[in-house]
Amino acid sequence: MASVLIVYYSRSGNTKAMAGSVAQGAEEAGAQVTVKKVSEASPDDLIAADAVIFGSPTYYGLPAPKLLDFIEKSVRYHGRLEGKVGGAFASSANVGGGNETTVIALIQALLIHGFIVQGNPSGDHYGPVSVGKPDARVEGQCRELGSRVAKLASRLKT
Repeated sequence: MASVLIVYYSRSGNTKAMAGSVAQGAEEAGAQVTVKKVSEASPDDLIAADAVIFGSPTYYGLPAPKLLDFIEKSVRYHGRLEGKVGGAFASSANVGGGNETTVIALIQALLIHGFIVQGNPSGDHYGPVSVGKPDARVEGQCRELGSRVAKLASRLKT
């Protein structure tokens, strides 16, 4: 059984709702899931997880500063996270609000750490995005992200 860590920041509750759907998908795929607000997470948590999924609202086209600070603190584990599975999701207030650039920024950090990030040939290719409160489509994309990450982590773990 793979362990999946979901670390997110949410101010309005939209990203938190997405994190719950991601967790549901990972659990349904058989993973042991831990969901933490970034304020409750430590970079030490990254070591124990087989997979890590970051979630953030969009701030000026980038992840929230509190999540960027968490990533900055994770630098002490540079080289020790290689081969883990990663993923990302984001929310914003507007259609052109920077969701994809936020997801890409999170994926870039994961790639620099050596994570394996699986794209999605259908739906939200880089990771789920929501404009405002997540609707049924976004919830489904989030569950799919959780499931895909959990399944890939399980395959790589064996």
